[in-house]
Amino acid sequence: MNMSFWTGAVGADHFKNSLDVVSNNLANINTVGYKPKNSHFRELINYNLNDSREAVTELQAGAGAIVNETPSNYKFSSMNVTNMETDFCLMDDNTFFMLQDPNDNSITYTRNGHFHRGLMEDGEFYLMTESGKYVLDQNGQRLKADVIDFEKLHAKSEDENGETTEETEETQENEEKPRIGVYTFPHPSRLISQGDNELAVREGDNQNTPALVSYPHLESGVLESSGTDMALEMTKIIESQRAFTYALKMVTTSDEIEGTINQLRG
Repeated sequence: MNMSFWTGAVGADHFKNSLDVVSNNLANINTVGYKPKNSHFRELINYNLNDSREAVTELQAGAGAIVNETPSNYKFSSMNVTNMETDFCLMDDNTFFMLQDPNDNSITYTRNGHFHRGLMEDGEFYLMTESGKYVLDQNGQRLKADVIDFEKLHAKSEDENGETTEETEETQENEEKPRIGVYTFPHPSRLISQGDNELAVREGDNQNTPALVSYPHLESGVLESSGTDMALEMTKIIESQRAFTYALKMVTTSDEIEGTINQLRG
């Protein structure tokens, strides 16, 4: 009885955590570039019934399940037109802007391209986020707002057949000029949330170093919408609520049986 009681209690607690994840997704339904999290459950250790640990038997019982991880899918969702020249949208999957905190120089990453020109103490205008962090260029340096020439950097022309081709000469000339740095990761699911829709590389994770995207697909004057799907999140709420109810019913039933056994003993 004790095992069934704790199995239900553990399950109820972690289904509550699943509801917390869903509520966070819904709270960010209008957050630019937000990617919803998903609750992945993992079964706890199984044990043999009426036999030793080393025995091989089909009579096994689990000890419940827990939320093992809450990964996000960093695929492009959709975009909203703002016509603001300092708004940028990443059209490629698993790509991020690199940011630097002016207080401690820590590096974070985001898909939120809602930037502005910020005047700093040195009298220069830099491209910055709403929270006051610097946007870095392809060399990891703070990007001055007056060097951005988005249209020239991504200039295109049509050949005689009407097909669109990149102007390679102009692109080569601009490769060395400061531009918005766009980075990708081999394992984006390993990134840890830092709050404010920003991510950071886990300390000691040497296999998940950022790589510069040489030719990112950027759009100016638009922002990426939140990836939260209202209908999907409401479905998750119903699933988690029902699972939470069943887990609590297991706790209640185990408690009632334990009480009945104690009465019979008395």
